[in-house]
Amino acid sequence: MPENKSQPSQGQPWENGWAPDTSRAPGTRRLWLAGGMAVATVIACATAIAVSEKDADRNSAKSAPSVGDTTVPGLISFATPSETKPPKGKSGLSTERETTKAPGKQDASASKPAPESSKSPSHQASSPAAPAPRPPATTTWRSLRSVNYPDRYWHVSDGYVKLDPVHGSKARENSTFKQVKGLANGSCYSFATHDGAYLRHRSFVLRAERNDGSSLFAQDATFCSRTSSYSSEATMLESVNYPGYFLRHKNFVVRLERYDHSRLYQADSSFRLVGGLA
Repeated sequence: MPENKSQPSQGQPWENGWAPDTSRAPGTRRLWLAGGMAVATVIACATAIAVSEKDADRNSAKSAPSVGDTTVPGLISFATPSETKPPKGKSGLSTERETTKAPGKQDASASKPAPESSKSPSHQASSPAAPAPRPPATTTWRSLRSVNYPDRYWHVSDGYVKLDPVHGSKARENSTFKQVKGLANGSCYSFATHDGAYLRHRSFVLRAERNDGSSLFAQDATFCSRTSSYSSEATMLESVNYPGYFLRHKNFVVRLERYDHSRLYQADSSFRLVGGLA
């Protein structure tokens, strides 16, 4: 049998010749054992927590309500849009808009606009006819009054046109002219006397002469109206065949002279076309 040797007392190593092992710290085995138990405990707790979370997820997935059911308490839920229609009213925000139907899918019961009733010829004939517009006057009688001598008018005397005061019926008749379309230009004027003569310039003096039918006479007897630079209510008469030349009175005789920027020329060449004196 092996011989049991008792371990020397550690309390008195110098007496029995035994010395402690100084290569390791006292209680190392206990520390290793305690650390191993702590690690095992942590692993076991973590495993238990993971297993419990998986079981809870499975149970919640099985018991979770479907879409549209009552939401589970404690979970954040988003409400579905309300299908309540806005109230009808006059406000632009609350007025319900009409949905436009595609062509061909409109309601057959929708009212269609009634076609306009066509007027029959008999109906048109029975309705009262609108009054026809009055034709423009074929004859316009004018008298030409001076702007700077308002008491004097164009007046035919001895075949010439002068600027005279008017006294008596004969003078009124000789101071009244028929305004017609220009013989050489329809957009301008020609002036005829009561006895059928026309006013024309010859040798740059205005006179009354019979129409000989020539082109020269037609041009000499045609004058175009221009706005007066002296008075906006007055008219200046420019010659057709002498552009830039206007009728003016000089020494109370009506003449044709080139335009002059002087104030006197502008006043002498301005006339007002008024109603015929005769």
